[in-house]
Amino acid sequence: MENKPKIIAVVGPTSSGKSDVAVLLAKEINGEIISADSRQVYKGMNIGTGKITKKEMAGVSHFLLDVEGPKKVFTVSKYKETANEAIEEIRSKGKIPILCGGTGLYIQSVIDDLSIPEVPPNIKLRKELEKKTTEELFDILQKIDERRAKNIDPKNPVRLIRAIEITKAIGRVPEYKKDSSRFNILEIGLYPGKEILAEKIKSRLLKRIKSGMVSEVRKLRKNGLSWKRLNELGLEYRYVSKYLKGELNKKEMIEKLYSEIVKYSKRQMTWFKKDKRIVWFKPEEKAKIIELAKKFASN
Repeated sequence: MENKPKIIAVVGPTSSGKSDVAVLLAKEINGEIISADSRQVYKGMNIGTGKITKKEMAGVSHFLLDVEGPKKVFTVSKYKETANEAIEEIRSKGKIPILCGGTGLYIQSVIDDLSIPEVPPNIKLRKELEKKTTEELFDILQKIDERRAKNIDPKNPVRLIRAIEITKAIGRVPEYKKDSSRFNILEIGLYPGKEILAEKIKSRLLKRIKSGMVSEVRKLRKNGLSWKRLNELGLEYRYVSKYLKGELNKKEMIEKLYSEIVKYSKRQMTWFKKDKRIVWFKPEEKAKIIELAKKFASN
């Protein structure tokens, strides 16, 4: 274990304060940060994804932000490959890589060196499935792979179609095969508690709307993103699109978004709770987190 390269992961649900803690740790232990967020990889999606600002970075280098145009799909295997390149670059400077984000599969793909199934797109099947509603897609997935249905966003058509595609090709979405990790890992989890998290989600959402989230979606649309693609890019882009199309008023958009983000945070926690290596803290327990990270870095 001691001969393996060290890596720290800061994980937890949305709005739990991961970015702040990761920056603090990077300064304390001479680290650099690799984002582990499935939407922050996209250019032009800053407010809706809660992307860290230059000011908030406080001079700490960040990787895997703004690496792909939003019209393209950034896969888990692409993330794993690019994150591993970033890890080598950070280590070549004598620094410790810090993965930070709430996309559990992205983090696990790297720290457990997951073997990700190579199932090519089935164009004929996709065309059939694209005609169906998200409710119908979720119902299909539940029937053919109940385990995968429990951990998926039931309103994300791209994820649902891909899961059905994989299941139909190889029987079920696999429990991603874990190889022996090549890293010595410290996983730090942040969770403020159910009620406080819900409050943080609400205040963060209102702040994003005030900061221009609706204008951001308008700009993406103006730059050629289809309503279909905006729908695929997650909750904020989905519900702001509904508002811009006149399907929801502003109050309904905020209420729906808040409710769906809270549900999403619960799905994130379901994922992270399966990983017994995570050491959990409340976000304000920064002194304890620093102490643990320093001990890990120096051993």
